[in-house]
Amino acid sequence: MTLKLELDPATDLSFTRTLAVPRHLIWECWTLPKHIPHFFIPAPHKVTSVEIDLRVGGRFNTTFDVEGNVMENLGVYLEVVPEEKLVFTDTYSEGWKPAPDPFMTAILLLKDTPDGGTSYTAIARHRNPETRATHEQMGFFDGWGTVVTQLEAYAKGLVR
Repeated sequence: MTLKLELDPATDLSFTRTLAVPRHLIWECWTLPKHIPHFFIPAPHKVTSVEIDLRVGGRFNTTFDVEGNVMENLGVYLEVVPEEKLVFTDTYSEGWKPAPDPFMTAILLLKDTPDGGTSYTAIARHRNPETRATHEQMGFFDGWGTVVTQLEAYAKGLVR
């Protein structure tokens, strides 16, 4: 069953970019822990830990070092469609434990482009307009845009 994905401008943020890297490498970067530290947070901040259990309900946990502050992000995968769609959220942690203060659900959509690249769409869904506005003010477009720029540069080094 495929659900239609409609964006709600009141609660969703999104952008689409074309990456000059094959889709299978973008997927690999997002789903293997060894790759995540190379792109998942804008430099000079760092990813210091990654745990991935790539299945619906499986963990997607990361730890960031932001200017010396440790930020732990616990989440789960809600949908995994190999090389097409990855949905994860911090609304729950592994074992379907509700988070006390969830922030968002991320949806990544990947498609081939005619030139062998990848159409990359990132969507951040929020519980309410206030949380969406907070995320936009935190720099969603610059931050997630930097992440995808870093992802493309890193993945180009993996081209085989």
